[in-house]
Amino acid sequence: MKFSVKDLEVLYEDNHLLALNKPAGLLTQPNQTDAPSLEDLAKGYIKKKYHKTGNVFLHPIHRLDKPVSGIVLFARTSKALSRLNAQMRARKIQKTYAAKVEGHLEKKSGELRHQLTHGSHQAKVEKTDDSKEAILSYTVKKELAHSTLLLIDLHTGRYHQIRAQLSHIGHPILGDTKYGSTQKISRLALHHTQLIFKHPITNETLIIKANINFN
Repeated sequence: MKFSVKDLEVLYEDNHLLALNKPAGLLTQPNQTDAPSLEDLAKGYIKKKYHKTGNVFLHPIHRLDKPVSGIVLFARTSKALSRLNAQMRARKIQKTYAAKVEGHLEKKSGELRHQLTHGSHQAKVEKTDDSKEAILSYTVKKELAHSTLLLIDLHTGRYHQIRAQLSHIGHPILGDTKYGSTQKISRLALHHTQLIFKHPITNETLIIKANINFN
């Protein structure tokens, strides 16, 4: 799949911040390969729009797995970066995801708390000396014939947390074969749909949304 600067969907932009709607299948940040990344495309966008001749300062506040779509927030200044990182550490940034999972959940809403370990590019629910607590809450948005649409509030930011926790309770995300999904669809049905935080300079509460239809 090819991505270019013209494919970028800007959700919010000012002198300090840039929020984009990352498509599924695109890296958030560059890795050791030549694969395109949202960060590189975003730098190209900034460079072109503002006629920047040197390096562009742009750092993601959080990351999404390659197969996951949705909101990615970037800091455009060092001051914004340090203040947003402080909000993230204090768990003052609210992240909501939409996920389509296999089957129907017993409860219409609830909280999941597990101990997670991380290894071999996968998270596992188990309690060890190295495991870390993972917490999320969910609400059933819509029940379909063989699946359920959930809204998920993420309270901790562990590696593959949503994917591992939902799989552990017997409701893997559609298309997530790594975590046991048997329903094949064109993509992983997980999307970062809402982000609420304080603007690092003005202190205004910002609500950024990116809706999705998995059909």
